Amino acid sequence: MNDKPEQAEQGANDQPEDRRITDLGTLKALGHPLRLKLYRSLYVRRRATASQLAEEVDGAVSLVSYHLRKLAEHGLIVEAPGAQRGDGRERWWQPAQQGLSLHRRDFEDAPEKLAAHTAVSRTIVDQRTDAYLRYLDEQPAWSPEWQAASDGSDYLLRLTAPELSALSGELRAVIRKYVDSGNTAHEAGDDEGRENVALHLYSFPFRTS
Repeated sequence: MNDKPEQAEQGANDQPEDRRITDLGTLKALGHPLRLKLYRSLYVRRRATASQLAEEVDGAVSLVSYHLRKLAEHGLIVEAPGAQRGDGRERWWQPAQQGLSLHRRDFEDAPEKLAAHTAVSRTIVDQRTDAYLRYLDEQPAWSPEWQAASDGSDYLLRLTAPELSALSGELRAVIRKYVDSGNTAHEAGDDEGRENVALHLYSFPFRTS
């Protein structure tokens, strides 16, 4: 999973590009299953209210508001500047940074930390899998062009650890190019034919018995 649970880029110049989570409290705050869903939904929307997010995750507004406040307490989301409040009561939220990174080595100094990292990582993978399975169920509703463009591949390689690290870096560079071009087009209002696209990459060693 490249040791990064979420790398959803915003392209907002006033946000820090990346935040590396290293403390257990923030890890646990993010790792709650509903909070992970809310955080990802907020990345996709860029800014949203609790009511909008509650509709998306099929939850009560009061519960969603509570979990958004918990994310805010750890600096993962902030109130969106300049957003309209409507009746003045409902807050608009946005991610506090363009991306998050989560590295196992930052939590290896204590069993509790390592267990929490593993649990959060598994939840992230489960939610990614659910998203892909949902796409498979909904695939007939997409146009033939989008069905042909979508991909699900599995490659087996024989590499050294440095080679795998180099491969990952090259893939990230290519992905970054498309992230930047897509964000630039979106900010310019060029959204015709443009959809949200999830790209999940996993690379890991394994041995045969």
